Amino acid sequence: MRIAFFVNSIEGETPRYTTTLLALAALSRGHEIYYLTPGDFVLRADNSLMVRATVLPGTTYKKLETFHKDLQSDKTKIETIDVREIDVIFLRNDPAQDAAERPWATHVGAMFGRLASERGVLVVNDPTGLALAQNKLYFQDFPESVRPITLISKSIEEIRAFIEKQPMGAIVKPLQGSGGKNVFKIDSPKDANLNQIFEAVSGEGYLIAQGYLPEAKAGDIRLFVMNGKPLKRDGKYAAFRRVPAKGEVRSNIHVAGTAEIVEINDKILAVAEMVRPKLVQDGMFLVGLDIVADKILEINVFTPGGLSSMSEMYQTDFAESVILALENKLTIREAYPASVSNRQLAAL
Repeated sequence: MRIAFFVNSIEGETPRYTTTLLALAALSRGHEIYYLTPGDFVLRADNSLMVRATVLPGTTYKKLETFHKDLQSDKTKIETIDVREIDVIFLRNDPAQDAAERPWATHVGAMFGRLASERGVLVVNDPTGLALAQNKLYFQDFPESVRPITLISKSIEEIRAFIEKQPMGAIVKPLQGSGGKNVFKIDSPKDANLNQIFEAVSGEGYLIAQGYLPEAKAGDIRLFVMNGKPLKRDGKYAAFRRVPAKGEVRSNIHVAGTAEIVEINDKILAVAEMVRPKLVQDGMFLVGLDIVADKILEINVFTPGGLSSMSEMYQTDFAESVILALENKLTIREAYPASVSNRQLAAL
């Protein structure tokens, strides 16, 4: 199998990224891997879609750090190949990272991913589904019972009125954002910081305000979902609890949050089951759910992270299960080439 990982930039990848772990797992199973970035697609005059793919040396790697070092070294080379020579394109870029400085790059994965799927490449997550999920409005299409009470607006008056009705205050953040950037907790509409926060964040577009869940003080649960179902291997779920640092409202690991082992109970599984139908409908192969109590705070469909930490915590090779699932999809496509669409296959 030839599998290409589409990322924001090769320079921005790290050994701890989930994408790095998945790439190494694919190599370990004997597959060929490539890396693609937003500037690497070429649609030629004859309508052939080419990619300028970064290729690593034919080396066997045992450590993520060694693989990553070679990925960012002069040992790699660029090969221009027809996209039809690739079996799978795994879209693993974060559009929000490019929104400010490279707005042209934000939708490239979905746009060219769709063209690749039309040429017979398995593209995950499905690019048409991802096009629907370019911002947090996508979350509003899921069942109301799993969502915190929410307001989306650019009006500070609307936001004040919303916060006034929330007994525990509200979380305010950009509608288009990721990684916990510009996420604030407002306790009262009279909070002196609200004007400053509004001025700082509203420049990025619409704001989303959610009623604060007091259970969030203990952190949230990041749960990986694959093919619409919680990712499980050897009786262990790919999940952990992200605990915020003292005085911090965000639980993201890169802002000093810590990861802890978590038991996945029936209540959490019930929450995941509520969103399963739409994830499958939209061709969402690999997704990260951020859960507090019986609510989902975020559905991460682009670059859910944390699989490396989970694999270490539980001594379980979750990444291999992901690659095995891709292998199975190609087997299904070979058996039913004309009757299974990319979207159907992506989350089948």
